[in-house]
Amino acid sequence: MNILKNINQTAKKVLLAEAEAVAKLADYLDDEFESCVEAILQTKGRVVVTGVGKSAHIGTKLVATLNSTGTPALFMHAADAIHGDLGMIQPEDFVICISKSGNTPEIKVLVPLLKRKGSRLAALVSGKDSYLAKNATFVLNAYVEREACPHNLAPTTSTTAALALGDALAVCLLEAREFGTADFAQLHPGGSLGKRLYLKVGDIYGMNQAPQVSEQATLKEIIIEISSKRLGATAVVKAGTKELVGIITDGDLRRMLNKYDSLEGIQAAAIMTHSPITIEPEQYAAEAMAIMQEKNITQLIVTQQNKFVGFIHLHDLLKEGLV
Repeated sequence: MNILKNINQTAKKVLLAEAEAVAKLADYLDDEFESCVEAILQTKGRVVVTGVGKSAHIGTKLVATLNSTGTPALFMHAADAIHGDLGMIQPEDFVICISKSGNTPEIKVLVPLLKRKGSRLAALVSGKDSYLAKNATFVLNAYVEREACPHNLAPTTSTTAALALGDALAVCLLEAREFGTADFAQLHPGGSLGKRLYLKVGDIYGMNQAPQVSEQATLKEIIIEISSKRLGATAVVKAGTKELVGIITDGDLRRMLNKYDSLEGIQAAAIMTHSPITIEPEQYAAEAMAIMQEKNITQLIVTQQNKFVGFIHLHDLLKEGLV
C-alpha cells in the first residue's frame, strides 16, 4: 500500500510540475512570437521542423498538427540533415528548430548551413542564451526551470512545454488563416471525426428502401409496408403525392392495439403521428445522430420541401462509426 501511495504521489508531482511549466509559457509570449506567426503566414514555401532526440519526436507531432490545420510542413531530423537531408529545404521554406539546450553538436553544425542557404529560422528553445537562440531569426521561449525527472535529466517538462508551445503556434496559424470545419473535413476524411465533418444525410439515406402509405391505407397495407421495408416505420403521404403528413412506427401499432377494441376499418390517418421529426439531405449525418439520441428514436424521415424522399436509420449511422 505504501508503494502505491508513493507512486501516486510521484505521478501527482510530475503532472503538477508540467502543468506549472506550461502555464508559465503564457507569460513568455511576446512580440517575437507574433512576428514569427506573421512570417510563417507570409511564407510561400513549407514549414520545415527539425530537432534531435526527444525534441525530434515533438517535432514530428508539430508537423502533423500543422499539416492537419492548413500549414504545409515536413520534418527533417537534424542528424540526417547534415548527412544529406538538408537538400529537402527549398529557398522559400521556413525552418523551426526545437531544442532544449540549443547547444547540441548537431544543431551547431546545422545552423550555419541553414543560414548559408538563406533560410529563416525560428528557435523553439528553453535556453535563450544558447547558440541556437543567438543565431535564429525568431526565438520562441519554451523555458523550463527543471525537468520533472527527479534527477533533472530525462526530458519531461521541457518536451511537454515544447509540445504545448508548438500547439499554440499551430492554432494561431489556424485562426489567422480562418481555417474552418469545412477545411478541416477535407484534410480528415477518414474515421469518425472526418465523417462528422463531411458525411451528409444525402450520402446515406438512398441505401434504404422508402416505405410509404397513403392516409387511406388499411391496417393490413400498413403492416405489410413496415414489415417488408424493415425500417420499423412508414411515412404517410397524401394520396397521389409525396407530401408528408405523418409517420407510423412499430410503437404506433402497439399503442393502437391498446386504444381500439375493434381493428376493422382502421386507416393510416387514425393511427399516424402528425408532424413527424424530419431531416433534409443536405444536413450532416452527425446532426441526424444527435436528433435520434435526443428524441430517443431510431429513424428519421428525410424530406425536401416537405416532400418525402426516404428514411435514415440509427443502424446506418452506427455502421459509419458516428457514435
